[in-house]
Amino acid sequence: MDVFILALGWLGIFAPTALGAIGSIIGCARAGQAACGAMLDVDGGYGRFVGLSALPSSQMIYGIVVMFSLNREVTVTSAPALFAIGVLAGLALMFSAIYQGACCASAINSSKSKPEIFGLSAAPAAIVEGFAVFAFVFALVLSGGIPS
Repeated sequence: MDVFILALGWLGIFAPTALGAIGSIIGCARAGQAACGAMLDVDGGYGRFVGLSALPSSQMIYGIVVMFSLNREVTVTSAPALFAIGVLAGLALMFSAIYQGACCASAINSSKSKPEIFGLSAAPAAIVEGFAVFAFVFALVLSGGIPS
């Protein structure tokens, strides 16, 4: 039984990076597809579409930092906390990246025909980013209380 508990602890350490990466891949791909389609319909301003499509990649960075903050010796005492913080933070990062990609795709699609709303249309993506930052900060704070 101890081996299983230790394995869950190790899973928790690496989950934020893995789940953040999965979410970032899906979110960036979704927004990138919208950017490619929008570039066919406009005559310029391609950089803003490409830049917006990269926004969901930040969750991968947050996942890496959380992984490093959780990285420590895994014991039967620390494993449950490592698992809970790592997996739950990773899931929050994954879902925020996926839905941020959807927000970015919508912003790209709406601003291709009305370029003056580009900044305002990106606001929902920034709000979703805020939730990723909350999960990131909470994971960092909680990781400091895990026994070594």
